[in-house]
Amino acid sequence: MENKVVERKFERRNRGYKEKENLIYGVRAVAEAISSGREINKILIQKGMSKDLFLELKEELTGKDFQLQFVPSQKLDRLTQGNHQGVIAFVSPISYTDFYQLVDKKIEENCILTLLLLDRITDVRNLGAIARSAACNGVDALVVPSKGSALVTADAIKTSAGALNSLPVCKVDQLKDALFYLQQSGIKLVACTEKSNKELPFIDLSGSVAFIFGSEEDGISNDLLRMADERAKIPMTGGVSSLNVSVSVGVVLYEYNRQKLVK
Repeated sequence: MENKVVERKFERRNRGYKEKENLIYGVRAVAEAISSGREINKILIQKGMSKDLFLELKEELTGKDFQLQFVPSQKLDRLTQGNHQGVIAFVSPISYTDFYQLVDKKIEENCILTLLLLDRITDVRNLGAIARSAACNGVDALVVPSKGSALVTADAIKTSAGALNSLPVCKVDQLKDALFYLQQSGIKLVACTEKSNKELPFIDLSGSVAFIFGSEEDGISNDLLRMADERAKIPMTGGVSSLNVSVSVGVVLYEYNRQKLVK
């Protein structure tokens, strides 16, 4: 069995732009990457791969919460010409920050904490644009779920104008648990949503705030909305009733900083 760890860059063309990612392929290589603690965004596994190979990989995956996708062998063949043995891992270009350690450290230091929690935002370019606005407005970290959401890729870093190389990003198993922890720590939860009668300028944004933004498709999940201390709606007077999520982030953070300046 091939035992060599293989990692390389690949280029994928999509809508006229190139995306470069680090790939690791081969059962042993991916298993070693997992056991060594490499940051992995997702793992592609061939449908119907050899039972013996799958059992070897499954042993390393047990108890870990990776994004797994079961795909036809043709998709793996398109990504690499090497002997992938039915598995390819996408390695993150950044190291994620521990959410609980970051929050605890800021609280111990009596810092005003500003966080963005992103619920099921799947477009990496939106993630990059959000990170750029966050970095420009003094946000302490982005918080994303480990599944069902865009994670940091090379294209996200490019769209962020490099902000994702310095802005902490926390990956958590459940956003609901993260919100509960923030609430118990005395941090205000503000859901940015059209499902509110209260407009953003009339909400007190003083102190530590965690802003919640929802998916491009259907906004913030109902269970997260119910946890929010405030629901904020961006006032709009035109004929279109919604903004792109990355634009919404910029507007909300502008208002957040405006309130700090006038006090």
